[in-house]
Amino acid sequence: MIRAIAATLLLAAALYCGDYVSLRYRIPGGRAQFGSVLVERDFAVALKNHQTEFMFDKPQPQTCVYSLFPHLGDPPCWYLARHARQRVAL
Repeated sequence: MIRAIAATLLLAAALYCGDYVSLRYRIPGGRAQFGSVLVERDFAVALKNHQTEFMFDKPQPQTCVYSLFPHLGDPPCWYLARHARQRVAL
């Protein structure tokens, strides 16, 4: 059981490191590292009378990376494209 867990963790670490190296050194040759996705943010503001007021922001581009995992402080483009509407609770 311990070997299976260790093998799974090792495989996950190798996949993450390979994804980072692929992004950092543009493997396969010359691919783009960064992209952008239009993201709409909704702000949910809790009021004193236990109601919620919603404020909507216009869509703005957000930088993303072309990889499987988040790297360099940016989310992956495939994830951001599927979650282009974000709600921020204030």
